[in-house]
Amino acid sequence: MLGVHNYFRYATHINLDLNRMNYVLSFTTYNRLSNCSTRCYPNKASPTYKKFYSTTMKTYKVAGVYLYPLCDVSTKTIYGFNTEDTPFTPFGRQRLEHKSLQSLVYQELRKLMESKILNRTVEYLDNRISRYSMKSGKCEITKQFLPAKAVHCHHYLPKSLGGDDKFDNLRIIHKDIHLLIHTTNKMIIDHYVNELKLLPEQIAKINLYRKMCNLQNIQ
Repeated sequence: MLGVHNYFRYATHINLDLNRMNYVLSFTTYNRLSNCSTRCYPNKASPTYKKFYSTTMKTYKVAGVYLYPLCDVSTKTIYGFNTEDTPFTPFGRQRLEHKSLQSLVYQELRKLMESKILNRTVEYLDNRISRYSMKSGKCEITKQFLPAKAVHCHHYLPKSLGGDDKFDNLRIIHKDIHLLIHTTNKMIIDHYVNELKLLPEQIAKINLYRKMCNLQNIQ
């Protein structure tokens, strides 16, 4: 549904067409979902839901997940070419670099969305995507861009110590950094500290994460 809205929102009067379609499908939707869902306001919607949709419109809630409403879309204006997008000025190069990064983030987001992680809640998977998007795909410790295959989503307060899968308790980090946060093996610690060429402030931040896990600092 989100993909349909993102693709067709540039069409004129798309809201009229989808409202009409929503009405036509409303009877079928009700018959199919009435026994397995509740119709309510998305008061506890995920950050992704709140980013794209209004929380003042009722929708169906199935197994704790709010379904994106078909009719909640409006036309988005397509703006013309910006003359500031040029490689011949420092400001223009900065704009182009930012656009290139956003395009790369979108590509890696798709890979993350298609990846399968067993034994994880819908809340975790949803917030993992939202967190990666908010951080522009960068590790929250090294600030380097992470391709999907290098992404690990860390619980700042471990679930074993009372943590949860909420957005504010998740951190996007490099998989090797994640190992450093949890390992107690000194050889592994020394290896990755040297291999990653970590700066003192980065090690200090890793130690904050280790403290939340009740682990000793690394030197």
